[in-house]
Amino acid sequence: MSAGSLHSLYVLMLGFSIAGALATGYQLLTARPASFNIFGDGTGAVAAAHVPFLVFAAPFIIIRDAITMRRPGADNFFPAMISTVVAGCWSLLSGKFVIVAVAALGMI
Repeated sequence: MSAGSLHSLYVLMLGFSIAGALATGYQLLTARPASFNIFGDGTGAVAAAHVPFLVFAAPFIIIRDAITMRRPGADNFFPAMISTVVAGCWSLLSGKFVIVAVAALGMI
């Protein structure tokens, strides 16, 4: 495995780890799972405060929803593939952002 591939895998795992930690922490604090419906009426400071949270927790929410929406006996390959690709790309981008932010703060 090349160094670039290993780095991409590390960034992907970091993105999924951050997403899982945020979603689990949200569920621990609020006693309900994180979802894209946490905006309420969609206006005000509360809705704006949820945007950064959802940006980083979205890969976990997408995969969790894909697993729970699975229907027995139905053809689930393409919905599962699409949600996996979207969550993977999103996780890769959020993991890359975390690495760049940590490097900018001088912690690496």
